[in-house]
Amino acid sequence: MEKNLWQNYSDEEKKSVFEFSDEYREFISQCKTERECVKFAVEEAEKRGFKSLDYLIKNNIKLNPGDKVYSVNMNKAIALFVIGKKPIENGLQIVGAHIDSPRLDLKQNPLYESQGFCMLDTHYYGGIKKYQWTALPLALHGVICKKDGSTINIVYGEGDDPVLGISDLLPHLDKKDDKKDFNGEDLNLLASNTPEKSVEKDKFKTFVINLLKEKDISEQDFLSAELEVVPSGRAKNYGLDNSMIMAYGQDDKVCAYTGLRALFSTENPEYTCVNLLVDKEEIGSVGATGMHSKFFENSLAEIMNLCGQYNELSLRRALQRSNTLSSDVTAAVDPNFSTPFNVETDAHFARGISFNKFTGHRGKYDANDANPEFIAKLRKCLDEAKVGYQMTEMGKVDQGGGGTIAYIMANYGMNVIDAGVPVLNMHAPWELTSKADIYEAYKCYRAFYNLGEN
Repeated sequence: MEKNLWQNYSDEEKKSVFEFSDEYREFISQCKTERECVKFAVEEAEKRGFKSLDYLIKNNIKLNPGDKVYSVNMNKAIALFVIGKKPIENGLQIVGAHIDSPRLDLKQNPLYESQGFCMLDTHYYGGIKKYQWTALPLALHGVICKKDGSTINIVYGEGDDPVLGISDLLPHLDKKDDKKDFNGEDLNLLASNTPEKSVEKDKFKTFVINLLKEKDISEQDFLSAELEVVPSGRAKNYGLDNSMIMAYGQDDKVCAYTGLRALFSTENPEYTCVNLLVDKEEIGSVGATGMHSKFFENSLAEIMNLCGQYNELSLRRALQRSNTLSSDVTAAVDPNFSTPFNVETDAHFARGISFNKFTGHRGKYDANDANPEFIAKLRKCLDEAKVGYQMTEMGKVDQGGGGTIAYIMANYGMNVIDAGVPVLNMHAPWELTSKADIYEAYKCYRAFYNLGEN
């Protein structure tokens, strides 16, 4: 389906699109970090009858078809399950997204002073254009973990709070004006301009340290902190026609939200359905909370055990017989920068969810390449559900490329394809999406969960 969806929507369908987008806009305004996304998912899941896997294991509660379970990994990844009627060994329907986004992280020793300012030192995370993060209102989101075992949740720079920011050089003095050479070590937040009167040395840093003490935070507590620097402010409706959303972190929280909502609408499926939201995709899916970890596999083993179905061979069969939508965004053709795109084969706004048969780069290196038999089943499923979708690539051949969690899931031998929302300004502080594509992604994931035959 390649026509602009807006010209075919009925008034009732448009109403559904805008209502869904309003709910998404509230989510993306509040959930800017992995921890905030997991907290949201747990709260919404429990409202709908999901139980914690840890609770079920502790109390040796058996699972039955229709039961709903969630498993949390270090507060930065989550897997949610709706148990199907068929044995899990027959395979699962999995929609997997990531909930980390490009940003700046405070270093573990961030405080220093320079030229009459107290500064906060940062280290960028993921692929960013560094110059885009200057002269913007920024906020701090994260946690400070103290030696006594307590955790202080931090959200500073939102609502009526003062904001933070990174200064930029005025054009009158920036004769080189080559933003490509912007140094990562220059991405330092201006934190304060007030000196502490009672000391002679490090007056500006000491003033901030004293402010922190009032909140029961010491300078040493930054050693065990995880503080993310993100754009300040709420997501916005965008365009004269109100057809788009501008927000931070839509890569990949737009797919995380739509997949989560689709799972919440799934009741008593034939096959066990999973919504998998993981961390660290932007830096290679590494670490204990990334897709390369054994978190999902271990959670599935525990689920199968509570269903009375676990053994190692059944676990391997379940994984190999599964179908997965790697629900990650793709690049939309940009009218201001169309040269890197093949406008005939790349994704466009308002044409529906985008399927990428393969990702990788150049000659399909490092790609998952979906099987046509699987794609044919998906086409039938989507057409029957009247889902708007497009089959696309990302940029001209040899122009660039990208990766998702698809190739990691494919290591189990399961069917996998990338399916996500097209994005403009990808990896910039403020990204753009089409409300029509967001809604079609939700419809797609919902139909996929109810796909009858693995």
